[in-house]
Amino acid sequence: MPVIANSLLDGYLLSNAIGKGIVIAQLLGSVAMFAVIIGKWRELGFVASASRRFMHDFSSGGDVLEYYMNRRPTVCSGLENIYKETCERLLRIIAPNSRALLAGRDPQAPGAAALTSREIELVRGTCENVLDDELIRVESSMSIIATVVALSPMLGLLGTVWGVLDAFADMGSAGSANLAAIAPSISSALVTTVVGLIIAIPGVCFFNALNSKIRRITSDMEGFADELMGRIACDYQGRAV
Repeated sequence: MPVIANSLLDGYLLSNAIGKGIVIAQLLGSVAMFAVIIGKWRELGFVASASRRFMHDFSSGGDVLEYYMNRRPTVCSGLENIYKETCERLLRIIAPNSRALLAGRDPQAPGAAALTSREIELVRGTCENVLDDELIRVESSMSIIATVVALSPMLGLLGTVWGVLDAFADMGSAGSANLAAIAPSISSALVTTVVGLIIAIPGVCFFNALNSKIRRITSDMEGFADELMGRIACDYQGRAV
């Protein structure tokens, strides 16, 4: 490893301005990428933990609105935000004194003001809109990782090709095909490609690992949204109007 590091450093020092600029850009991109990776890893871990706690508390209740009325959930995860916004929309539609009469009873019973199919669809629309917002939020910043992973090798290839062109141009100007004369130039030209690959390889691994976590979280959100609307329909929907 020290030998490789020394070779890279020597090659960087021998590079032209274009090569040095590309290496600096690659390193700055890698700093941004790994900062995003660390932050995203912590964020997804927190969201997953908060979602598990919320699902445990929510599943232990009876009426779909019981957790909201008793706990007033704080928005610590996407599931809680979906639940909170959907419940607020539902409560804006029904009268507060009708909630106890609606849940778990015949919608046509005296005093019950069951929701129509259209009102259920309004609640469903709110639930789906919040779900879409949460899916976008949980996938945010991933484009930074993907961009750095894709651009680093491409910038490295550009720097290498540019360096090789300069090396052959110098060889032509000197009128000599002596390998010893152009070997340092070619070696320094390869540095940008090596740096790009060093950045891209772990970036791909972390990107795939984060994507796996995101898929699990988004699957949980979509499943919860379907379950929530199913329970609301069962508890509150009257005869279609």
